Amino acid sequence: MSTRERKTRARPTTRRKPAEPATSDLAPMVGANLRRLRTARGLSLEKLAQASGVSRAMLGQIELGQSAPTINVLWKIALALDVTFSALISGRTGGGTALLRGAEARRLASHDGSFSSRALFPQDGPRRVEFYELHLAARKREVADPHPAGTVENLVVNSGVVEIKVGAQVHRLGTGDAILFQADVPHVYVNPGDREAVMYLVMTYADTQTGAAP
Repeated sequence: MSTRERKTRARPTTRRKPAEPATSDLAPMVGANLRRLRTARGLSLEKLAQASGVSRAMLGQIELGQSAPTINVLWKIALALDVTFSALISGRTGGGTALLRGAEARRLASHDGSFSSRALFPQDGPRRVEFYELHLAARKREVADPHPAGTVENLVVNSGVVEIKVGAQVHRLGTGDAILFQADVPHVYVNPGDREAVMYLVMTYADTQTGAAP
C-alpha cells in the first residue's frame, strides 16, 4: 500500500451534525412577544395562567426563551390574550418582498411530534389572514380548542386522507378536497390512513380580532 493510500484511508469521515428542531428558533421570539403582550394588558403571570390554563411555570419558561411551546399551548395563550396566533410567532420588522426558503422553515409541533405547522407568511407582524402548511402523521389525531369568535378555517388536503370533526359533524377529505368551516368551536383533525397527510390551511380572523398590543 502506498503512502498516499494509507493517508486517504486514515482520514476520518466527517459527519454532519443533525439539525436542531426548528421550533427552538422561535423560542426567543415567542418569549419576547408573550412578555410584551402580557405586560401591555397588565396581566401577571399568575393571572395569565388562570385565564389560559397554562401553568405559571411554563409561561415563565416561555417568556425567558427556555421552552419551545407546542401548538396547543400557543393557541391557549393567544386565546387568553385575545390576539391572533401570528401575534405570538411574528417579529417586528418591516415589509417588502419576502422569500421563505423551505430549508429554513420554522415549524411548531404537537407534544408527541405527530402534528406540525409551518407558517407560510412573513413573520413580520400580526395579521388577520394566516396561511399554514400542516403535517399529520399516519393514524394520528390533533384536537384543536375553539379559536376566537368568528375565526374561519379554509383547508385543502394536498396528500393523504383527513377527517375533520367540527362539533358533532365528521367530514372525510381525500387528496384535492377542500373544506371551509367555523373554527370557533372544538374541532379535530384525524388521519385514518397509513401515510402522512399534508394540508394547507388559510385561517381568517374576525374583523374585531387583532394581534397588536393596545
